[in-house]
Amino acid sequence: MVVVAILAAGRGTRMKSNLPKVLHSLGGRSLIERVIDSVKPLSPTQQMVIVGYQAQEVKAATQSIPNLEFVEQSVQLGTGHAIQQLLPHLEGYTGDLLVLYGDVPLLRTETLKNLLQTHAQHQNAATILTACLDNPKGYGRVFCNSDNIVQQIIEDRDCTPTQKQNNRINAGIYCFRWPDLAKVLPDLQANNSQKEYYLTDAVSSLEPVMAVDLEDEQEILGINDRLQLATAYEILQKRVKEKWMIAGVTLIDPASITIDDTVEIAPDVIIEPQTHLRGNTVIQTGSRIGPGSLIENSQIGENVTVLYSVVINSNVQAKTCVGPYSHLRGQVEVGTGCRVGNFVELKNTKLGDRTNVAHLSYLGDTTTGSKVNIGAGTITANYDGVKKHPTNIGDRTKTGSNSVLVAPLTLGNDVYIAAGSTVIEDVPDDCLVIARARQVVKPGWRNKSTES
Repeated sequence: MVVVAILAAGRGTRMKSNLPKVLHSLGGRSLIERVIDSVKPLSPTQQMVIVGYQAQEVKAATQSIPNLEFVEQSVQLGTGHAIQQLLPHLEGYTGDLLVLYGDVPLLRTETLKNLLQTHAQHQNAATILTACLDNPKGYGRVFCNSDNIVQQIIEDRDCTPTQKQNNRINAGIYCFRWPDLAKVLPDLQANNSQKEYYLTDAVSSLEPVMAVDLEDEQEILGINDRLQLATAYEILQKRVKEKWMIAGVTLIDPASITIDDTVEIAPDVIIEPQTHLRGNTVIQTGSRIGPGSLIENSQIGENVTVLYSVVINSNVQAKTCVGPYSHLRGQVEVGTGCRVGNFVELKNTKLGDRTNVAHLSYLGDTTTGSKVNIGAGTITANYDGVKKHPTNIGDRTKTGSNSVLVAPLTLGNDVYIAAGSTVIEDVPDDCLVIARARQVVKPGWRNKSTES
C-alpha cells in the first residue's frame, strides 16, 4: 500500500517563464504528466500533488487525469514543509509514502518498483534513491555501511576534503513508512541560511534508512532551466530511438529525427531524415515516412509512403502514397491504394479506395467514392462566408483540371467534369458536365494604343 506525493509547488524562476515549471512540455507531455505516468503501474492508493505557485493552472492542466488529489502549500518553505502539508490528509494512514518531484520527469517505473521492493523487503523506515557520479560536486553526499544502511547525509558545502571523495549522492527520491515519518515531521527546524524545512532532516531522525543506487544517473535529472529541459529531451529521444531501432525500425540519420514516446511503430518501417512523429501516432509495417515529414496524432497503414508532407489528425490506409508537399488535416480519411500528390491539401475529407488527387488541389469537407480521379487544380469551394458545406463525389467520377465544385454539391457515379468548369448544381450518375463559357476568338485584337 503506497501513497504517492509529487512536489509541484515551486515557481521555477530560472525557467524565465510565467508558466509553472512543471507544466513545461517535454516530448509532447508536461513534466508533471510524465511523473504521474511513471507511477501508474504502481497502482498507488492515492496520488497527491502538492501545489503552490499558480496552483489553479496546475490543477486545470491535470484535471483530466483520474484519482489526483491536490494539497495546497501556500508558502514554499522547503521540501520538509511541503510534506508537512500531508499530515491532516493522511491521518490514520499506516502504509508507505513515495515522494517524487514534478520537475524530475525521466524516472523509469522499473526504478521506482525496485525502490519500493527494497523498502518492503528490508522493512525500512525510509529508503532513498542514490547515485554514484563521476563528478558529485554540489550534491549532498550519502554515507553508508557495507549493507547500504545510511549513516549520514552531508551537504556538499559541509563536507571535509576527505568526505568529498565520496561520490554517492542523494537523488532526493524517498520512500517512507508513513507512521514513522509523521512522528518526526512536526519537529523539523528551519536552522539554515534559507530558513527552510528540509526533508533530509527528517531522514536523519529515522532508522533504518537504506540507499538504493541508480544504474542510470540520467533518470534523476531535474529541470531548472531551458538548458536542462533541452538536455532531458535529448535523453528522452535517445531512449525512444534506441527502443524502436532494437524493435526493427530503420531510422536513417537518427540525429535529425524526433519521435514522441507516445508514438507506436511496427517493424520494417523506415523513417527518413528530418521527419518528426508526434502525439498518438501509429505507423504500420512496411511504411516509409519522410524525408522532411511531420505526422501528428495520425494512423498510417501498411506500406504507405509519406514524402515531404504534413499529416495531422488523420488516417491513411494501406498502399497509399502521400506527397511530396501534401497537407492532410482535420480528420482526413484516405482509403487503400490512393494517391495524394504534389501540393494537395485535404481538410475533413474522406477519400474512397484507389482515388487519386494527384496535384495542386484543395478538398475541404468532401467525401469521395472509390476510383475517383481529381484533376489538377480542382478545388471544392466549401465556405460561403458564414459556414462550411459538404461535397459528395460518387464512384469513378473524374474532374478536369481547374474545376471548381461549389458546395453544397453532390456528383453521382461515373460523372465527368470538363476542364475549367465551375459546378454549382447537383449532377446525376453517368453525365458529362461542361460549365464554362464557350471560347470566343476575335482576330486583330492587338492593343494599338500601345504601339509607338
